[in-house]
Amino acid sequence: MLPSAVYQLTKHGHRVAVEKDAGAGVGFYDQDYLTAGAEILATHEEVFAVADLIVKVKEPLASECQLLRKGQILFTYLHLAANKTLTEALMATGATCIAYETVVVNRRLPLLEPMSEIAGRMSVLVGGYFLAKHNGGGGVLLGGVPGVLPGRVVVIGGGSSGVNAARMATGLGADVTILEVDLERMRFLDITMQTAHTLFSSEASLVDLLPTVDLLIGAVLVPGAKAPKLISREMLRKMKPGSVLVDIAIDQGGCAETSRPTTHHDPVFVEEGVTHYCVANMPGAYARTATQALTNVTYRYIETLADHGLEEALRREPCLVGGVNVMDGQVTCPAVAEALGLPYSPILEVKSAS
Repeated sequence: MLPSAVYQLTKHGHRVAVEKDAGAGVGFYDQDYLTAGAEILATHEEVFAVADLIVKVKEPLASECQLLRKGQILFTYLHLAANKTLTEALMATGATCIAYETVVVNRRLPLLEPMSEIAGRMSVLVGGYFLAKHNGGGGVLLGGVPGVLPGRVVVIGGGSSGVNAARMATGLGADVTILEVDLERMRFLDITMQTAHTLFSSEASLVDLLPTVDLLIGAVLVPGAKAPKLISREMLRKMKPGSVLVDIAIDQGGCAETSRPTTHHDPVFVEEGVTHYCVANMPGAYARTATQALTNVTYRYIETLADHGLEEALRREPCLVGGVNVMDGQVTCPAVAEALGLPYSPILEVKSAS
């Protein structure tokens, strides 16, 4: 949370506790938060102990789940569809857990979009980097040069991350194809991205393209649910040695059979001759930009939850209902329940039972 957001909350009469050095890594220092009216606590255990509303970026660690309690609200990215252990741990706390990525407004995911935009733009930067010969790539420059054809980029999914990946790739001069199943979306892409190609997404289409692809970007998303496995190991074998796969969907389990989460410090591995970049929380690489972008879209909901409490906030901002993934020990998001094989309990039933 930005110091400016802390200032607004304290103006509303709220007590805001910030863990020591929480923002230092992105250039927001304890003194900035103190000036804004926050109190600085030495450990996250202390923050969890005093707070009614916990605002984070990533899902809680196992040690943090133990600090949550009934009556608390956790507001963060959760990505529970790919993590049954975390889901069950959060259920055991009795806390209300609201996921940024399942808040839907007019068929959009406004709290996920800024991170999707960063991950999409970043996917081309890292993909181009790992195409370099000294990084194990095929030695292809995405933009080409006069007399040499540009690299070929295929983006699976024309949503927010896919569009931003395609924008970056076309900006570099690459040959870009976007695979999508929504015909209206394809018409929009065709009008707004005239230098990119669109193709109806199917396994046959992908198989035809793979032998010529230099950079494959998986940007598929089913809100709240586990990502579909669209790329099999057999399909990867059709790609050129030294080509690169960037799986943006890895937070939701990944869209390739061979994908597994990696870190910023150890970002890639090779399967079937293809370099896989599968970093969970890609925007963490550009954390200052990501912090500012995330606070821009989350603050209104944080303020509503703080000012009015959970029940009134859900009434004032109905979109938050879809964000509630776990409440009073029950899974209240149907996509998460289906993905994990757990019982689904609508919020109204949970509230009446409690």
